[in-house]
Amino acid sequence: MRRVSRITVAGVATAALALTASACGSSSSESSNSDSKNLGLALAYDVGGKGDQSFNDAATAGMEKADKEFGYKSNAVEPQDGESDADKVQRLENLAKQGYNPVIGVGFAYAPAVKEVAAKYPKTTFGVVDDEQIKADNVADLVFSEEQASYLAGVAAAKTTKTNVVGFIGGVDVPLIHKFEAGFKQGVADTKKGVTVKSQYLTETAAEGGFSSPDKGEAAAEGQIDDKADVVYAAAGLSGQGVIKAANAHKVWAIGVDSDQYKQDALKAYKDSILTSAMKNVEGAVYDLAKSVKDGKPETGVIRGSLSNGGVSLSNSNPVFADNKDTQAAIEKAVTGIKDGSIKVKTS
Repeated sequence: MRRVSRITVAGVATAALALTASACGSSSSESSNSDSKNLGLALAYDVGGKGDQSFNDAATAGMEKADKEFGYKSNAVEPQDGESDADKVQRLENLAKQGYNPVIGVGFAYAPAVKEVAAKYPKTTFGVVDDEQIKADNVADLVFSEEQASYLAGVAAAKTTKTNVVGFIGGVDVPLIHKFEAGFKQGVADTKKGVTVKSQYLTETAAEGGFSSPDKGEAAAEGQIDDKADVVYAAAGLSGQGVIKAANAHKVWAIGVDSDQYKQDALKAYKDSILTSAMKNVEGAVYDLAKSVKDGKPETGVIRGSLSNGGVSLSNSNPVFADNKDTQAAIEKAVTGIKDGSIKVKTS
């Protein structure tokens, strides 16, 4: 069991994870031949696991949609604390042996394992989310222009702030999260001069809990709010729940990430503090890869979600945000500029 805390429905989430772990722990001796009927797709979760109300849950939604439409009985496997690349390799091999197709590693940490296992199972399609370095005929690199959605989040923050101080909290200090920070800062700067962006990363590595520790996110947000930030944007997976909790406690705004966090059941007690969310359509990417395999034309290579193709976006679920005509006009102008190339969003 991962040593992470949930800020709501902790008992239910823990029980659900325990059931998932027991259901997905089949050994290779129990696996069926990969040439048998396709069982559906399989997800190998990133840190934070199912129940993060963000990245992993978006992948789960894509899996569930495919199951419902195609009659699949898909599988999802939780990560373990302190696991190695060899552990990830074993997990992916077991899923491929059992007859799941596609097999998707949810997160860039799976890239080395996907590369190794895909070479051993050329008839199985593999996917990896948030990495585009694997060049193989049976691998789909599912990546996103996170900086574009983050730019829009920056526009929203700049139009909303009253203190002219906003915050960015990244889960782990890695290039992927630098894209979120870069886009956010640029969106703020292009929208309103004189706004200070305070940035903080929770950890240097994922193993230290940067993506899976709501307490770390809450503490970081408390510090930024104490420094007058009245809008805080977190790109931190499960840790972002702590940021949202802190924002709600201090009556300031939080900006969610990856999923529309205003609509998440586990965050409903705090939803009135969630201004908007910078979303990336992991759900759609997972579903589309499963459908391509079902249709006999598996997607491979780099598949990038952007504003232009709906792969990234900004949510409008909070009526306070959606009904603000001035803010919405600024965001629409930014969307147009990004799509037509007149605004070039930085990635670092």
